[in-house]
Amino acid sequence: MTFQLIDLPYDDTALEPAVSAKTLSFHYGKHHQAYIDKTNSAIEGTDHADASLEAVVSAARGSNQGLFNNAAQSWNHAFYWHSMAGEETAPSDELKAKIESAFGSVDALKDKLKERGAGHFASGWVWLAEKNGELTIEETHDGDTIADQDGVNPLLVVDLWEHAYYLDHQNKRPAYLDAVVGSKLNWAFASENLARGEAWTYPK
Repeated sequence: MTFQLIDLPYDDTALEPAVSAKTLSFHYGKHHQAYIDKTNSAIEGTDHADASLEAVVSAARGSNQGLFNNAAQSWNHAFYWHSMAGEETAPSDELKAKIESAFGSVDALKDKLKERGAGHFASGWVWLAEKNGELTIEETHDGDTIADQDGVNPLLVVDLWEHAYYLDHQNKRPAYLDAVVGSKLNWAFASENLARGEAWTYPK
C-alpha cells in the first residue's frame, strides 16, 4: 500500500488571508507531498508496506528516525489541513462544555493556544488534545506527533514551522496565530474527534 496526499477539504483560497493559496501551493503541494513520497519510498518492500500510517509512525519511533520524521510529518500535515476551515465552525455541546471546564471559555482557549504557539521555540506543533478525560494543550517539537501516544486523543493542531506562515506573515508567528486561531479553526472537526474517542486515522 502506498499513501496518497489527501485532498484539501477546501479551495486553496478558503483560508486567506490567514493562509494564502501561495503558501498552500508550497506547504501542501511541495512539503506535504515530499513527506508522503519519502515515507512510501522508505516502506516499499518492507514489513511496513501494508501497515496504516499510524502503525508506521509507532513502529519507527525510536528505531528509524528518518522514517519516523517523514511518516509523522505526513500524518501531522493531514491533520493540520482538517484542523482549519474557511469559515470557523462551532464546537459541539460536549466539546464546548469540556473547553469551559478546562479553560473557562472558547476565547480563553484561543488565547492560550496563541500564547503557547508564540512561545514555542523553533519548529513544531501546538495541539488541543483530550487526555484522561480532560482537555489539554500539548506541544511537540520538529516532526514529532501525538498521533501514536496511548491515552491521548488529538483534537486540533496548528503548524508552527516557518514554512507554514513565512510567505504570508514573514517572521511574525503571532500574526499567523492570531489569524488562524482567531477565525479559521475547525471546531466541527475537533468535535468529531472528541466524540469518536480515539485518534483520527489517515485516510487510505
